[in-house]
Amino acid sequence: MKKAIALLLALALSLTAFSALAEDALARIQAQGYMVFGTEGNWAPWTVFENGEWSGFDIEVARAVCEKLGVEARFVGGEWSGLLMGLANGMYDSMANGVDVTEERQQTYDFSDPYCFNRTALIVREDNDSLTSFEGLAGKTTANSPNSTYMLLAEQYGATVLGVEDLAGTMSLVADNRVDATLNAEASFYDYMAAMPDAPLKIAAVHEEVTSVAFPLQKGEDRASLREAINQAIAELRAEGVLAAISEKYFGGDLTTPAE
Repeated sequence: MKKAIALLLALALSLTAFSALAEDALARIQAQGYMVFGTEGNWAPWTVFENGEWSGFDIEVARAVCEKLGVEARFVGGEWSGLLMGLANGMYDSMANGVDVTEERQQTYDFSDPYCFNRTALIVREDNDSLTSFEGLAGKTTANSPNSTYMLLAEQYGATVLGVEDLAGTMSLVADNRVDATLNAEASFYDYMAAMPDAPLKIAAVHEEVTSVAFPLQKGEDRASLREAINQAIAELRAEGVLAAISEKYFGGDLTTPAE
């Protein structure tokens, strides 16, 4: 009898554990009252952490989405090189960090609908007239965040990439003539120059491809409803003009509307 009871208890515990593993992500988030995002905090104007406060384009978009979901947005800081791995390991529910949707990333993660559309700029010293195109990166050295889309693109064009974790560091290396260039978001360049108007930098070229920025999620049926809810929130925020207003605030223009 005792053995039978023990087996029943073990089975019940196993079923409970399985149920917890398969718990719907949206239901869990709404029950706990908050959604957790991984983010850098040092990539203005996308994500900034100063004086104990989070701000930036991605931060405000994440908060607006969470308001639609009826929960609070919470943020966990980390270096870019480890953020996607942290998501894969379940350290947070998503990322709010200007994450480009790529074919490689789609093999590991699911993505929400895009909430921003971005172009990549080739940034050089203002007196550098020899590097005028992405094709000219062959044999050159760039500074970029390790494992970022920009690093991969620079390598595709034949550049050697020096890994640097923050935007200010990459810009300084270019300005000091210690590397030939950096690839980064066009919007981030303008924001940096607004803060550092005397920096001897310029955009040499803008890539023809437009990248889509979205919220990455772990793959799994238990996250399907969460993805759908986020997509609905993004659609409503776009229709209401909220996304455009946040973009205007941080970028001086609307980067949230898909190109026709």
